[in-house]
Amino acid sequence: MNRCLAFLLALVFATLSVSSACVAATGDWVHFTLEPERSGGGKIHATFRDGGGPHYDNNWSTEFLPSELIGFDSTSFRSSGARPVHFALVREAGRLDCSGNGGNAYATGNCSFTPDPGFGQLLINRGIGRPSREQAFALMAVNARREVIDAVASAHYPTPTIDNLMALSALGVTGPYISGIAAAGYRPRSIDTLIAFKALTITPDWIGSFVRIGYGNVPADELVQLKALNITPEFIMGFERIGYRHLPVDTLVQLKAMDVTPEFVRAVQQGDALPAPDRLVQLRALGRELRSH
Repeated sequence: MNRCLAFLLALVFATLSVSSACVAATGDWVHFTLEPERSGGGKIHATFRDGGGPHYDNNWSTEFLPSELIGFDSTSFRSSGARPVHFALVREAGRLDCSGNGGNAYATGNCSFTPDPGFGQLLINRGIGRPSREQAFALMAVNARREVIDAVASAHYPTPTIDNLMALSALGVTGPYISGIAAAGYRPRSIDTLIAFKALTITPDWIGSFVRIGYGNVPADELVQLKALNITPEFIMGFERIGYRHLPVDTLVQLKAMDVTPEFVRAVQQGDALPAPDRLVQLRALGRELRSH
């Protein structure tokens, strides 16, 4: 695995490990608060806190349409005064059943969490593993779905771990996304690469934009490097227009990383001969060193 991909995955998994810790539900109940989203778009901002510790350090916060909270009375929630509040959040991986008090656009109370036994059995049957209570809660929180499990299997990826499934779900990977990437010719050998694709918003259309300029069948790790450095077809075509034909991806990465542009080439070019790409990188590095002194 190249350094760029390894670094990206380290960032993704660091973020996801924090998220997983934040949704761990070790107590018998989960405390909730509800309030309107700050943007005023009509959604409800919900925070769920683990009731197992005195400081309520384990949090999961997100926003819902009122219709997603089954039994939730939006009008009553926003009215003045205090009244009982009841709602349920039902997802494939499990459900929360919540009750408390609310009014004046604020509500608080407690929820019980119930893992979905069918979903848990699916994970076991597919060789993914038996989730712990904390993992089951996390799978519900990131809205893990059978659709993603089926799509991963259909695209002949290795069997994901529970952490892989949480990462895919947290990033919003869907069945159509997986099949679309496969149709574009990419079935990365590991789930980690698929996660990197989604984290960087590598899409079939984006891949196609490189195919159209002659960069088809680029290895998956090189696609990750192109996207991570925001190397675009326009960037590549700028070098094509001044005479650099089909530069290798690793060369493009070096040029982009050092901010070497076609304009820079013209500024340092002597005569008709084009400087070699590695010479351009050296000149840019030398210029930066001189400016630093």
